[in-house]
Amino acid sequence: MAAAATAASPADKERFICIYPAYLNNKKTIAEGRRIPIDKAVENPTSTEIQDVCAAVGFNVLLEKNKMYPREWNRDVQYRGRVRIQLKQDDGNPCLPQFPTRKSVMLYAAETIPKLKTRTQKMGGSDQSLQQGEGGKKGKGKKKK
Repeated sequence: MAAAATAASPADKERFICIYPAYLNNKKTIAEGRRIPIDKAVENPTSTEIQDVCAAVGFNVLLEKNKMYPREWNRDVQYRGRVRIQLKQDDGNPCLPQFPTRKSVMLYAAETIPKLKTRTQKMGGSDQSLQQGEGGKKGKGKKKK
């Protein structure tokens, strides 16, 4: 069985929601699984990043590394994983009042992931890669008469 089944009873499992990285990925279309607006989505989030962000805010989080989103065609390790988050308590009230719905959790994660240290360090040297690529095409080939 899945790791969530051993970690929580069936009654508790209903309170956990699933968040796949595809839900927050700005490279995906809605048909491919994105669930938040593209302007708020993140570039290629990982399940570990989603787990870090949600655990830091105080959620009860469970990471399932070997699970895959069914619509994900790429089988790379980067795209694997799903995060289970306990959204509601046994009585049906939200665990954290500022996150009443799954969409609010997804929007918070997408907003916070770019601020992670791992993201800000990676993005530091990427400004130099923006160069013009058409400079060498002038003067090549024969002129037609």
